[in-house]
Parts: sequence; C-alpha cells; structure tokens
Amino acid sequence: MYQLEEKIWFWALAIIPVIILLFLLLQFWRYRAQNKFADKKLLKRLSPNRSIFKAVLKIIVLSLAFLCLTIALVNPKIGTKLETVKREGVDIVFAVDVSKSMLAEDIAPNRLEKSKQLVTQIINNLASDRVGIIAYAGKAFPQLPITTDYASAKMFLQSMNTDMLSSQGTAINEAIKLAKTYFDDEEQTNRVLIIISDGEDHSQEAAAIAEEAHKEGIRIFTIGVGDVKGGPIPEKRNGIVLNYKKDNQGETVITRLNEETLQNIANQANGAYINGKNTKDVVANIREILSGMDKTEFEAKQFAEFKDQFQWFLGFGIFFLLLDVFLLERKTAWLKKLNLFNENL
Repeated sequence: MYQLEEKIWFWALAIIPVIILLFLLLQFWRYRAQNKFADKKLLKRLSPNRSIFKAVLKIIVLSLAFLCLTIALVNPKIGTKLETVKREGVDIVFAVDVSKSMLAEDIAPNRLEKSKQLVTQIINNLASDRVGIIAYAGKAFPQLPITTDYASAKMFLQSMNTDMLSSQGTAINEAIKLAKTYFDDEEQTNRVLIIISDGEDHSQEAAAIAEEAHKEGIRIFTIGVGDVKGGPIPEKRNGIVLNYKKDNQGETVITRLNEETLQNIANQANGAYINGKNTKDVVANIREILSGMDKTEFEAKQFAEFKDQFQWFLGFGIFFLLLDVFLLERKTAWLKKLNLFNENL
C-alpha cells in the first residue's frame, strides 16, 4: 500500500514538455543559423567535435532529473505496518455494465465513463463501508472482492472498458448471481448491491433473480445512465469516430435508457431506482440510504505506519543533474569511440 502526500506537485511535470519544446526550437534555430553561416562540409571542418547525440542525451537526462525531483516533492510513502482495526459499515457491491451500448454518448462523455464517475464519487463519500466491484455484459466477471481499500477500488474501476469481456449483450441477472457470492454468510452485515446500467437486459430473468437476492438479505439499488431518447453506439479508432453500429438490416442501432427495467429490479429487492444524470444528486441519495441502515462491526486490516520514500527520488534527481553537468555538447573520448550515427565519418 502506498500514499502520495503532495499530489499537487505532479503539475510540475508540465515543465518536461516545455523543456523538450525549447530544445527542439533551439535545434531548429541553430540548424538554420549554421546553414546561413557555412555549408555542411565546412561546418564539419570548423567544428569536428560537435555532437547532436550528446545534445539529445543531455535533454533526456535533464528530463529524468526533473521527473525524479518532482516525485520527491510528491513524497510517495509505503505502508510498513499492518494492524487490525474494528470498523462499522455496510458491504456494498457495485455492478458496472460494460456492454457496447455503454459507449453511447447520450450522456457526457459516454455512459461507461459516467458510470465510473458515479461510482468514484460514491466511494469518495463513504466512511468505513466495504466495497466490491463486478463488471458484466453477457457474463459477469469479479473485478474486485469486498475490501476496505478504496484506492484499489478506484484503480480497478478506472481500468474497466467494453473490451474486457468477450461475451457481449447485457445480462443483469448474471451480475446479481455473482454479487450473491461476494457476501460472507458468516458475517451478518447489511448487504447492498448497486447496479449501474442503461437498463438494456437481454436475459429477462433479472427481476426474478433480484427477488431471490432479497430473500438472502441483499438490497438492490439501480442507477440509470443514458437518455430515454437514446443515441447511437460509436465505433472508434484512436479516439476518432469511424462509424456507428448497424443492425442486420444496415440501420444505425439506437440504444435507449430503459428505466422501467431498472425500477422493476430495484422494487423486487426492496431498493430504489436513481437516475444517474446528476452526479451530486446520486451521491446524496446513496448517502441518505446508507445512513439509514444499521452498521455492522467487522475487523479490517489497514496500514498504520507509512515510511517516506522521497529520498530515493531526490538522490536519483541529484545524480542526473550531476551527470548533466559533465555531458557537454563537445564530444568526449568515449563518445568518439562509440561513433554513434557514423558521426566520425
């Protein structure tokens, strides 16, 4: 487990592309100035020890130095001691729809990214609850088991995409079945399943499975992402829309938010449906729901002590700066012997 103490210093990394840009501009200006002064053969005779490679090497070393010094300012810390603590909370499993329909952009930036934003903000507002994550499309896949490690939960959440499951379609019942296995029967915790989806369900079994889950003590809340008017599913390459998904008749597929399905699933499991258009409202609703639930005490392991690691990066940064001092633009003996890019010809 690690912590980043001063994340704001990551903005200092912006100086690296500035350095590279200035270097390129300098090289362009120098090239033009030298061409005006003399031709290539004469320049070779006048400055035989000139090295382009060393100039590039210098800029790489300088960039590495700034990178290390910036990380040193951020001060990463590594957990060194685990301890068991007693906490009170609710077990929450998030089931996130990763089917292709979640690429529709009827809600900005698209349905899947909006889902990630919603889950992230909900997690940010939790206190001591445990969370788990499931990804589902035609099948369900365990993304993260029940844990109190919110940083890991958000990291796994951001890695989710529509290509992670080969089985396409939308089978909400599969997500509910998998969620039932997440909860520990020996720990009588309050159990919550939050399904984030556009409501397209190709299985037609989700309501019945939701009722079974309710009998096992699981409350299901559904969050709908998308627009009831719908939108096409873009097919992109390198971020550029090449086309939109077509059906067998060659017509553009329009996928719509199905609130009725999501409402029915939530009703069968003593839950509620929430429209996911406004993130602030969703977070407030979930917070109110969780605050009204009884909290169960459970044991959790967490890091109690963290050790600073900035000194390693500070040392490397100073090393690169000292190295840069000795990397002059004139060729040194060892560089001449290397004869990179046939510079000595």
